[in-house]
Amino acid sequence: MSLAVWFSIALLLFAPALSAQEQSATHGMVASVHPLATEAGLNVLRSGGNAIDAAVAVGLTLGIVDTHNSGIGGGCFMLIRLANGKIVCLDGREMAPAAATRDMFLRGGKGDTTLSQTGSLASGVPGEVAAFEFAVQHYGKKKLSELILPAAEIAERGFEVTPIYAARLSSVADDVAKFEATRAIFFKDGKPVAAGEILKQPDLAGTYRKIAEQGSAWFYRGPFAEATEKWMKANGGIMTASDFANYRVELRTPIETTYRDRKIISFPPPSSGGVHVAEMLNILEHFDLKKMDDATRLHVIAEAMKLAFADRAYWLGDPDFAKVPRGLVSKRYAAALAKKIDLNHASEVPAHGLPPGWERDLFGKHTTHFSVADAEGNWVACTATINTSYGSKVVIPGTGVVMNNQMDDFSVQPGVPNHFDLIGAEANAIAPGKRPLSSMTPTLVLDGRKPIIALGAAGGPKIISAVLQELVAMLDLGQSPAEVLAAPRIHHQWSPNEVLFEKTLPASLQTALGQRGHRITEINALAVSQIIARSTDGKGFIGAADPRAGGNAAGW
Repeated sequence: MSLAVWFSIALLLFAPALSAQEQSATHGMVASVHPLATEAGLNVLRSGGNAIDAAVAVGLTLGIVDTHNSGIGGGCFMLIRLANGKIVCLDGREMAPAAATRDMFLRGGKGDTTLSQTGSLASGVPGEVAAFEFAVQHYGKKKLSELILPAAEIAERGFEVTPIYAARLSSVADDVAKFEATRAIFFKDGKPVAAGEILKQPDLAGTYRKIAEQGSAWFYRGPFAEATEKWMKANGGIMTASDFANYRVELRTPIETTYRDRKIISFPPPSSGGVHVAEMLNILEHFDLKKMDDATRLHVIAEAMKLAFADRAYWLGDPDFAKVPRGLVSKRYAAALAKKIDLNHASEVPAHGLPPGWERDLFGKHTTHFSVADAEGNWVACTATINTSYGSKVVIPGTGVVMNNQMDDFSVQPGVPNHFDLIGAEANAIAPGKRPLSSMTPTLVLDGRKPIIALGAAGGPKIISAVLQELVAMLDLGQSPAEVLAAPRIHHQWSPNEVLFEKTLPASLQTALGQRGHRITEINALAVSQIIARSTDGKGFIGAADPRAGGNAAGW
């Protein structure tokens, strides 16, 4: 099942009207896609932990109750604003194994995405455990064991399967059933576990307890790495224990721009999201969106998306391997792109642009996003993923860990679309040790030096468009987090050349987009997001979770 179809299911489960419940608090706030994960983060804040500790607890709990989206078999980007004002970008993205090759998914000269999406060749080396441990050791107050053991208890005693969880599992049941260890966890009496049933994961609980005892060494330089190599060798994979031992968390330099006198801080490559949210905001700054009618504003936003995604397809990749021009986020480049937008008609964008310095300059989904803030001034926006539903569908026997299928985020072959219909060029080609391009876009907004918004989303490339529209709605239109999350969204990623729109978009706006020359396609839902914002009096927090997915926000 495609991402679009899953979001259709999600929206139907929460139909007919979308409304997000806002929560307010003074000591701290957590917003995630699952109530048990939100509760885990809140418990950490209440017991003296800071926002970094709480974010790690949320992520580890989601790895139990939201297995289809994220987990320790995958990776994450953590964007942290520390109480002292320092910004930290932790890159826990997966890495290609050392034996990976540029053409490893070519069969008969053509890219075979079934190999990059399912089975032994689909996974990159997971980075989440390393990133979470690094975050806690350097910026937290608690030990990793304190944050992971409560999640292990949930895995052991089980949790009630939600309708969304069951629907996602059902959608990939045929692939899940191909792998014995995966089938043993997620099937009952020959069928995928159903909504309302209790799902227990004793092997995953055991894995969590081993990490609590021995730290990431057990995962990267011990039994887990060895078990993974053994399974991979027996099943045609190329990942080895040495690949795990060579994994490193990277500290990146954040993407920074300004928009309406606010500072926007987002994640740099190998995220494409931060670059292109900045690029699109720089374009939109040339238009008075607040004074525009709704139809013109949506048209201009769609045109900005189209221009940025054309650049994404060509320029973006792992900055340690590919030249990613800083000029993509320059105000001068944005001004030139803005001039290409016709307020009355959709423009043709045949190819990428040429940002200043392109010839020399470098930048130094099934997914889940969660945001956390505390009264000390620590804010975290974290997006984590195993890529598509249940990743590669592979569980390493005896561990309970679902492995990612992040290799599909590379350009399997120039011009060949991946699961999300994204195409790529040489910048995102496969190479040993390289990190695939991501759409994850954890983002912070500052008013002066004061953090006022933490947000991000799940949904493949639709993450980028969701974050953009949420920022515009809050900073241009003055909407609250709840209003922003309940509003209908649009999406344009250049290829295919169409505007996707949620069916809740008023018919008059659908017609107006069509009249301006856009090819429009209805979809039930686009992306899932969580937002924390500073309260209007500046003394507390407001949190809201996307009504499309049944999460929640809570504070104290």
